[in-house]
Amino acid sequence: MSIIIHPTYFPNIAHLVAIVNANEIKFEVDDNFLKQTYRNRTYIYGANGKLALNIPVIHSQKNRQKYRDVKVFNEEKWQSLHWKSLLSAYRTSPFFEYYEDELLPLFTKKVDYILDFNLKCLDVICDCLQLELNMSKTQTYQKHIEDKTDYRYLVNAKKEQYQNFDTYTQVFNDKHGFIPNLSILDLLFNEGPNALNYLESQIISPLL
Repeated sequence: MSIIIHPTYFPNIAHLVAIVNANEIKFEVDDNFLKQTYRNRTYIYGANGKLALNIPVIHSQKNRQKYRDVKVFNEEKWQSLHWKSLLSAYRTSPFFEYYEDELLPLFTKKVDYILDFNLKCLDVICDCLQLELNMSKTQTYQKHIEDKTDYRYLVNAKKEQYQNFDTYTQVFNDKHGFIPNLSILDLLFNEGPNALNYLESQIISPLL
């Protein structure tokens, strides 16, 4: 299957299920950047439940700004904050220490463009999953794609469509129960090497 999908900040389970089960991935990088999407947001499982990690970005004075052109606002120490949040949420998980050294550089080296950073995050995740992708980027924006399954709708965090994914053990299960479709980091820290098998076994519901 050939798909088109957005690169997002530590993609959620739905994004990774689509990516893992595709033979060819085209990343959408030429559309307009919109607020309140997974382009600069991911969700993890904190002690108090679902926790959003947002990357602050510099919004252009113009009405429209291409995804590929959006810069990160580094005046806020968001990288340090996000890493502390991950430590707090997952330091007791079975596999956090196993992946910690691979992930830490993403939170210590300066970031310029959100798109480049998201692709770098995905590269690291693929290394952790031992996954090789056949991927390319869009050169122009097309509203309708006929030769690929269009998963671009998954980027919308506010109109997220329910996905019936299998449960797995999460750190704070006993407090808040299972929370589905969190960042791939949640699955990775809890399931470790079994994460890829989990992703390959899941199915995404079609767009309603």
